[in-house]
Amino acid sequence: MDSPASTDTVRRRVFFVLGILALIYALFAGLRTVSDFDLGWQMATGRWIVQHHSIPSVDVLSYTVAGQPWLYPIGAGLIFYAAYLLGGYALISWITAAACVGTIALLLRKNTACGAAVAILAVPVISLRVLPRADLFSVVLFAALISVLWEQHRTGRARLWPIPLLMFAWVNLHLGFIAGLGLITAYVMTEALEMMLREQRAAAIQRLRRAFPWLAAGVLATLVNPWGWGIYRAILLQRQVEKEHVYLLAEWVKLPLTWSAVASSLSLRQSGGTIYVLLGIAVIAAAFALIRGQLGAAIMLLGASYVAARYVRLGAVFACVVVVVGGPVLSELFSRLGLRIEMPRARSAAAAVVAALAILVAVRCYDLASNRYYLLGSSNGNFGAGLSWWFPERASQFIEVHNPPGEVFDSYDEGGFLSWRLGPERRVAIDGRDPLYGVQRMEQNAKLLQSSPDSPLWQAEAARHDVNTIILPLGRYNGIETVSLQAFCNSVLWKPVYLDEVSAVFLRRGAPQSEQLLQRYGVNCATATLPARKPQQQNADAFNTWLNAGAVLGALGRYYEALDATGKALAIFPDSSFAHWLRGSVLAAMGRPGEAEGELRTAISLQPGDVTWAALSDFYRAQGHNAEAIEAMQHAAALSTRPYTFQSRLGYLYLNANQPKDALRAFAEAERSAPEGLHSAENGTFDVMVDQGRSVAWMQLGDVAHATFYQEQAAQVAPNSPEPWRRLAKLYQDQGRANDAIKAQMKAAAAEEKQVN
Repeated sequence: MDSPASTDTVRRRVFFVLGILALIYALFAGLRTVSDFDLGWQMATGRWIVQHHSIPSVDVLSYTVAGQPWLYPIGAGLIFYAAYLLGGYALISWITAAACVGTIALLLRKNTACGAAVAILAVPVISLRVLPRADLFSVVLFAALISVLWEQHRTGRARLWPIPLLMFAWVNLHLGFIAGLGLITAYVMTEALEMMLREQRAAAIQRLRRAFPWLAAGVLATLVNPWGWGIYRAILLQRQVEKEHVYLLAEWVKLPLTWSAVASSLSLRQSGGTIYVLLGIAVIAAAFALIRGQLGAAIMLLGASYVAARYVRLGAVFACVVVVVGGPVLSELFSRLGLRIEMPRARSAAAAVVAALAILVAVRCYDLASNRYYLLGSSNGNFGAGLSWWFPERASQFIEVHNPPGEVFDSYDEGGFLSWRLGPERRVAIDGRDPLYGVQRMEQNAKLLQSSPDSPLWQAEAARHDVNTIILPLGRYNGIETVSLQAFCNSVLWKPVYLDEVSAVFLRRGAPQSEQLLQRYGVNCATATLPARKPQQQNADAFNTWLNAGAVLGALGRYYEALDATGKALAIFPDSSFAHWLRGSVLAAMGRPGEAEGELRTAISLQPGDVTWAALSDFYRAQGHNAEAIEAMQHAAALSTRPYTFQSRLGYLYLNANQPKDALRAFAEAERSAPEGLHSAENGTFDVMVDQGRSVAWMQLGDVAHATFYQEQAAQVAPNSPEPWRRLAKLYQDQGRANDAIKAQMKAAAAEEKQVN
């Protein structure tokens, strides 16, 4: 029989090995090219502070909301600006890698072998939020704070003096400091719960009494910032707009908790399902903690699980809780199980677990370093240091060198980079500061990108802000799908002067300087060379270049060239789901359905997701295969973080198949799962879509009264949209309600005239 000393030695060795594996994995996962959209405006703010020797409390980066109140911690911007001056984007990439490693190291502090094993599993979830932006510091500081607080809860002897220092740093680095206050509150509640148990009451009181002065100092430390109490106004503003942002920004959506989503994401080589594994671990640990009377640990784990399921963005802080709180709980669980297992078997089991985790780390580190992870998924970055391929660096250089007149219009995602790259000489139309711009302006920006630049909407925008230059995002993610590129290329009033596989620059005709640039650099979208620079090597950069070029060529209707470009991308990396999806879309547009279906099916087999399944559904609908289209859209809804989008589309597929009852169920599900902010978005577009679908469904059922009721609701939700009024007029007319029909027609005409003007 082994002695307790030898058992402890084995545990320490296992912890050491697993800890090293976790840190290595964190380094590989954290070292990637700079690709975050918010870094640019944060660095631009840091530059402004250094140049002006003052801290702005209003917007200084845009021309659309210039002078509007804006409060945001300045520390991160100053740090990243200094890092760029010292080592460029490469140093920022290494800072990100160090932050990822540092976070894991903090979580392993005073932890157990089980905690180290959980840390390995948590690396991909944490690395998703450890990005070169201010949010990076929130993850690191959260890990540091929970490590200290949980050590105090477990031992009562933790060094607590870092707490106020951590909170002081946090409030000056990122608004996520509110999570630190939440963590302090959770710790106090944990000790309060322990006080409810007689045998634990005295120890809990003693721990809380010792910690309270440092906790209070930590709370007060949040007031040591340039705005004092005013920093909480920024928190309140962010909370107010959060409900509206949930449908615009993917990071605030719910985690899909369906069997399809879980099953499709669990993979040795892909880490998308890790969050589900951690949720399972958290539930098991919480259940054991409840059995052992550890109410605080159970509440912490379950509360963090709820938050992670509610907001995708908070997955990293959830992972920190599972490692720090769940690790020791699981260690106790396995210790008790180990008492029933002979030591040789226990050692063999431990060795098998270590070997399995070592293989997992080795495979995933290889995939990261070889870029397989990035090319297979939908990432805008690559392994290594430097700037991502996504940013419009060459288009920015064109604007900088030739200095076209007027303001530059940009997209939401590009804005942060452009405020840094073209500032301070030029301001931007919009960037990633959501509370500053508001949902209405974000929606307006997206609508402009999808509209013809010759439209009245664009003419009004250009006149209002003296916009003479437009820079369009054309990258395959967050780019080409947001832009109506053909409409821009066919414009009479605007002409392209620069085009590559990730961005384009258009100038408004009329100004003498613009005409000179158009004569010298004018681009013909139908014949422009893409990619603009042919790759010389067969590597990840070449893959990205060819695939981005293929996406742009496909959007321009240059289908044979698009197939050639995607073929060259697949020759480098044949397992790209996006490449097969793109080829399927192009082949469908070319009228080659058999080949198109094969490519779309291959895309789904490589990476099943809502986009690929919805694309297959659209393909089947176009072919008149309603049953197959419905089935594919059901898969899309089950996998999506925005299921309401696909449920509403599913409802219309049921209508096409003359299945009104199923359509009504789909519309009801779409309404149930839709976030609250969606109902006021884009003049109620979602509600109009659902209500009009219900109206059609009731008409198919022969219930004119219900059909009219829902069409009236659609018209009331969007009174400035002509289509709902026209539909309502038709319903009134069919019922012989001539006066009501005339009134609805008049409102449709008024709405149409208002849109034109």
